[in-house]
Amino acid sequence: MTTVAIPAWNVLGLLPPIDPDLPTSPDRSPYPVSLKDVVMRFSTSPERQSVLKGFLGYRAELHRLGLADGFQWIDGSFLEDVETIERRVPRDIDVVSFFHTPANVSVSDEDARLFDQAVAKDRFKVDAYFVELDQVTPRELTFWSAYWYSMWSHRRTQAWKGFLQIELAPTEDAEALAWLAQFEGTGEQS
Repeated sequence: MTTVAIPAWNVLGLLPPIDPDLPTSPDRSPYPVSLKDVVMRFSTSPERQSVLKGFLGYRAELHRLGLADGFQWIDGSFLEDVETIERRVPRDIDVVSFFHTPANVSVSDEDARLFDQAVAKDRFKVDAYFVELDQVTPRELTFWSAYWYSMWSHRRTQAWKGFLQIELAPTEDAEALAWLAQFEGTGEQS
């Protein structure tokens, strides 16, 4: 996947949903970005670092189950300048995982709890949703894509915003975790 740089927050403290200079360009939300860039950009406080650590742990659990073919859309106040907008820290990260299920996968009852939204939020600070690509028709996939795009393309205040897409494959996770370890406890990036 070709990635792009994560856009700067606009004057509202949000990722822009489109390039305002090229409003019809295909370069728009969800922006395909690298996992490492997400860590480098958003690990600016101990609270954000804690959310990222949970998110990387969540991804590690998905990978342990063999779920690595797909992508994730990430969003929520974690991608916003919520410290300025709402004068609070982000408490979690919103994630929709679009994935192909490997053949012969076996998930124990304990592992199945990973797909419980409350468990994922409590254990990993991830507000988790799933679209199992092998189980939906093209029509259903279109519906779910439009649903999540509609849900995540604006704040409750109706302000338009963008969000990010990262690969589900674990190719960058070790590097992202190493970067996060450098930032942890510092409250700022080097």
